[in-house]
Amino acid sequence: MTSFMVFTYYDWRNTLQLWLGLFFTSTWMEKTKELKGKLLLLFIAIFIFLLSLNVTIHRTYKAFPKPLPASKMCFLQISEQTLTPLYNTKHILVSAYMDQRVKGLDIRIIGIFKIDSDQPLYCLFCCAGQLSSATPTTILKHNDNFGFPFITTDVMCGIPKGCSATHVTLLTQPHRVTIPNQTWLPIRNQKTGRKEEQKLQFNFTVCISNLFGDYNNVLQFAQTLEMYRLLGVDRVVIYKTSCGPDLDRLLQSYSQEGFVEMVPWPIHRYLNPSKGWLFSQSGGDVHYFGQLTTLNECIYRSMERSRYVLLNDIDEIIMPYKHNNLMSLMDMLQKQQPNTGVFLIENHIFPKHHFEPSGRFHLPQWSDVPGVNILEHIYKEDPDRSIYHPHKMIVQPRLVEQTSVHEVIKNFGERFKVPMDVCRIIHVRVALRGSLKFEQLREDKRLWDFQEKLIPNVDKVLKRAGLLGSEGRS
Repeated sequence: MTSFMVFTYYDWRNTLQLWLGLFFTSTWMEKTKELKGKLLLLFIAIFIFLLSLNVTIHRTYKAFPKPLPASKMCFLQISEQTLTPLYNTKHILVSAYMDQRVKGLDIRIIGIFKIDSDQPLYCLFCCAGQLSSATPTTILKHNDNFGFPFITTDVMCGIPKGCSATHVTLLTQPHRVTIPNQTWLPIRNQKTGRKEEQKLQFNFTVCISNLFGDYNNVLQFAQTLEMYRLLGVDRVVIYKTSCGPDLDRLLQSYSQEGFVEMVPWPIHRYLNPSKGWLFSQSGGDVHYFGQLTTLNECIYRSMERSRYVLLNDIDEIIMPYKHNNLMSLMDMLQKQQPNTGVFLIENHIFPKHHFEPSGRFHLPQWSDVPGVNILEHIYKEDPDRSIYHPHKMIVQPRLVEQTSVHEVIKNFGERFKVPMDVCRIIHVRVALRGSLKFEQLREDKRLWDFQEKLIPNVDKVLKRAGLLGSEGRS
């Protein structure tokens, strides 16, 4: 078949002439003029047929598109890491998301940038296998960085018209020439064409950042996650640099179950992360192992799959006091505050050196489990409202652009401080107001309302992770 396709018109004509010549030579003396006329008509008919066939084949062959030059094709080296250094800069890229809430902009790339390293950047897209033209960017450095030299940064850009973008990278020059080993980021939160009011995968996601050092507070962590499960949380996202061995076993168990999503966060490979929140006190390159970046990344990670996101630390529980679950709480708050997308929850400290006197929750099966037993701590400090008192948040992720730890930086809706008698944070930790006497603390047994379900659930997850002895409840 292939040889037929390349057999040209001239090849057919020469072959036909040879055949007819032999035929006429052998029959010349035997055929009459009438036969000669018929053969001539046959020759003309065959000639016309072959000519039309050759033209059709030639046109079909030319209809195939020419292969694209290599310089216009995408040769993707896709980043499979959560932290990707940007070539020829001091910056680190984290992830890219479709975000068309701001007119004229389509893509938000979340990164960690050197605050004094200003240079223009350009987006280059892979559009169904072909490179786009480079487009200019808008670089938005977040307001909060607590004095550190590296800061959470958003790089915004538009997608060229007609480009079905799947991946994006950043260039330091506006030329469409990629660097060898240029790393590309997949574009997440792509629109699927389904209705905007589609049912989201989760109602509540908790974002916890960041887990580092040898933190091994297993019991409090298990109690906190199981308390959240009882309150209606569907997913917990944790950005993990490192932790203690027992907590790592528990995390692996939760991850295999699907309740916890662990995001690797090896920031120590690229920067000198601080264990503190203020540069003047602790030094380092970036605040709290990049906490500000992970909080923002978690919001965008959850934007197309979760109705609400809770932003709090690993030892905090956002607890409703007039409802038995978070959905009932939020249904009430949204009816009262229909235009609100950020709900601020007041933090209340339960000093861990004060214990409930009866010892009823000093359970023998937990005696060898490392960590704090939050059921034993029922005395809390009253916040000092004469000074700044931090909050944590429940947010609608689609109404948030940028966040800090205790408040959002940019959002589309309104903000509302939830009254403490409706909802507040249970935070068992070292005392914040150490000068308070025991008589000045207030009793709060809200956790005990859930103890009948909480205790067996904690036993179950500890046993599954191999962290509970034989005396644990079945």
